[in-house]
Amino acid sequence: MFALRWLMSGTVRQAVDLRRQVCKFLNHQRDLLAPEHVAKVRDAAAELDKLIAAGADKKALQDGMTALEKCANDRLRPYPHATWRDNVEVVLVAVAIAMGIRTFFLQPFKIPTSSMQPTLFGIHFEDLRRAPEDAVPGRVIRFFHAVLGGTFYHVIKAEDDGVVWEVKPPSGTSVSRFFFSSQVVVLRYRAPDGHEYTKEHRVWFSPVDGNNGNLRGLRGFPGASGLEGYLSLTGMQFRKGDYILRLKDHAGDHVFVDRLTYNFRRPVRGETIVFETTGLVGPIPNQFYIKRMVAMDGERVRIGDDRHLVINGERLDSCTPLFEHVYHFDLNRPARDSVFSGHLNEIAGRLSGVPGLAPLFPDGPHEVTVKPRHYMVMGDNTINSSDSRSWGDFPQTNVIGKACFMYWPITGPDNGRFGWAFR
Repeated sequence: MFALRWLMSGTVRQAVDLRRQVCKFLNHQRDLLAPEHVAKVRDAAAELDKLIAAGADKKALQDGMTALEKCANDRLRPYPHATWRDNVEVVLVAVAIAMGIRTFFLQPFKIPTSSMQPTLFGIHFEDLRRAPEDAVPGRVIRFFHAVLGGTFYHVIKAEDDGVVWEVKPPSGTSVSRFFFSSQVVVLRYRAPDGHEYTKEHRVWFSPVDGNNGNLRGLRGFPGASGLEGYLSLTGMQFRKGDYILRLKDHAGDHVFVDRLTYNFRRPVRGETIVFETTGLVGPIPNQFYIKRMVAMDGERVRIGDDRHLVINGERLDSCTPLFEHVYHFDLNRPARDSVFSGHLNEIAGRLSGVPGLAPLFPDGPHEVTVKPRHYMVMGDNTINSSDSRSWGDFPQTNVIGKACFMYWPITGPDNGRFGWAFR
């Protein structure tokens, strides 16, 4: 009955909240107040409690709240900076709840590389200087592309004839570079009257990782490291009106990781899992990787020359749950970057022009046994992924959880991955 009254009456809710707050302050100050003041406040709170329990009408409750408030103001000590204290308390509670959710339920995770493409896209860049038909939109459209689609544009157009004078290394602290990185491009111009001057252009972009923040793996610039590689070395000459920089920056997919499910069951083959690289030889240490789990403890694994996994003698194919897209490819077509192409062993990797891709799986007949309480994982972008084909399995204690929901970007050229859609 009380619960119904509490839901239906705002006055009852106010009375309950006032009594709770006064009792809270009384408990905090009990050792600082005179005994008679403690008794007076306690009695006033008890009177209001009786009115609430007896189902008193609105006027009686308001009179009881007024009496309790006056008694508390007269006898309790005021807190200095009470507003600040209340706001800080609210913020701390909110932070504690957010940390609890992140630790035990859902943790946000940023896809940094292209190893899971086209299932999940990592940070990547496109050189629009070689695609003049791909127009750079106006400021308003670019704003919506950035907020909703995670796509940013960087354009530097030459004011006069000149030369790329210097490209400074990434700046900022390691913490700031986790979110954004920047490099300064210094251009030396030659005005029509022969006067020379320099101008700096700072470029902000999505960091590939939090360690160095360099632009890497630019399409059309294999092995490029930072804007220096993108600009084809310092000293590049240009004419007035040329594009020094015309770059499309994709921030990468952001997903929530389910940290709860694996406390009650083990991963299922084919699930996309996130794990720590701590203790592994080969991957970047103390990082989080995201891959597809393909085998677990005690299983025997082969990678056939037909680019299909064989687990305990059973060949996986497009009918295997959670591998429908991975093995939906034409064997007569060569493996391609960021396209589902199955899983390549070392022989297939060499034929595709990527030697050293799978040293633990040199050919089809070679078999590897997963150690007890260990997992083996592989990326979906099998021609461009560092995974268990090169550094083996890892302990199940390294698993953080499974990717369950992509929350950003919301839109884009391939927005079918938003939500629960990716597999």
